[in-house]
Amino acid sequence: MPRKPESANPGPNPGNRDKLIEALMALLAERRFEEVGFGDVAARAGVSLAACRAEFGSILAVLAAHAKDVDRKVLAGLDSDLADELPRERLFDVLMRRLEVLGPHKGAIRSLVRSARRNPPVALALNALTARSMQWMLTAADINAVGPGGALRAQGLALLYASVLRTWVDDDDPGLARTMAALDRELARGARWAGLLDTLCRLAPSRYGPGRRSRRRPTDDLDEEPLPA
Repeated sequence: MPRKPESANPGPNPGNRDKLIEALMALLAERRFEEVGFGDVAARAGVSLAACRAEFGSILAVLAAHAKDVDRKVLAGLDSDLADELPRERLFDVLMRRLEVLGPHKGAIRSLVRSARRNPPVALALNALTARSMQWMLTAADINAVGPGGALRAQGLALLYASVLRTWVDDDDPGLARTMAALDRELARGARWAGLLDTLCRLAPSRYGPGRRSRRRPTDDLDEEPLPA
């Protein structure tokens, strides 16, 4: 009986997806982002280039998938007691939880931080990924991340988080004392910036016209502008 030929274009495979993400993070711990190609990632993961292409269209897409996985782990591991804390304390806990999840890939994050310093296009691409994740972190801390104001908050938090990462990647203290101090300091600055942002948003003309108040609930915007998955 003739053997059925194997498909030349394998479809997506959850196992391959995870292998490729882990392979990229392992490679980034060894070399610069600019030096890693799909051939390297596929070889490290032990999958074919065809299977690699079935999962991802670019190296940045692999990084985006990793960021999405980190988001999920952070959101799944949140403490229900966060609701009793002040917004700044909630955000502190959420971001420290994120750093905890990133711990196994600290070498890869260190490499990305260094590449971002040297390569502005890489910095811009990483900033876009981080800002998307920060929308979820703000939401997890019960801070408004919807609409233009929410997008600005997410961008501000992305810059704040990038600053903290520069401390975290070189913080070898198991208690992360330097990192926690840096995060607390940056959040204090961010709180002042957020207060200014809120003031500017209140002064901006309303899209509903002068003197007209919106009857929409804040959550209604979630249907029109869903947070990125």
